[in-house]
Amino acid sequence: MDEYERAIFELQQVLHDISDEELIKVADGNTTDNNCKSIQTILSHVVRSCYIYALYMQQSAVLQIDYPDSLFHLSIKDYQKDLHDAFAFTNETFKNIRDNQLEQLDNNKKIITRWGQIYDIEQMTEHAIVHILRHRRQIEKFKITLRKKN
Repeated sequence: MDEYERAIFELQQVLHDISDEELIKVADGNTTDNNCKSIQTILSHVVRSCYIYALYMQQSAVLQIDYPDSLFHLSIKDYQKDLHDAFAFTNETFKNIRDNQLEQLDNNKKIITRWGQIYDIEQMTEHAIVHILRHRRQIEKFKITLRKKN
C-alpha cells in the first residue's frame, strides 16, 4: 500500500499546475480510446479504475459488485479529492484481507477481470500501481503537448 500511495501522490504532484482549461482540452484527437483524449478523461478513468480494482479484491466476499461510473469534473481540485478518496477506499479494503489471501496459486481463487486477465490480490495491486504510473506519464506528456500549442 505504501507504493500505491506513492503512485497516487506522484500523480497528484503532476496535477498541481494544470489549469481547468488544460484539464478539459483534447490533447490526443487521434486516439480511439475515449479514456485517453484529455487529462480529464484520463483522470476519470484512473479514479474509476482505483475503485474497480479494490472492488475486484473484495469480490470473493461479495456475490454481486456494482462498479462505479466515471465522473467527469471541471477542476483538478475535484480529481485530487477523488484520488485521495479512492486510496482511502482501497486502504479500507485491505483491512479485510489477510496476508494468506494475497497470493493464490489456485486459479479458482483468483480474480477474473472483465478484460480476461486472472490475478490474485497481490497481482491486482501491482497492476493498480502500474496503471497509475502509466497514466501519470501520459498526463506529463499531455501537459507538454498542450503547452506547446499555446
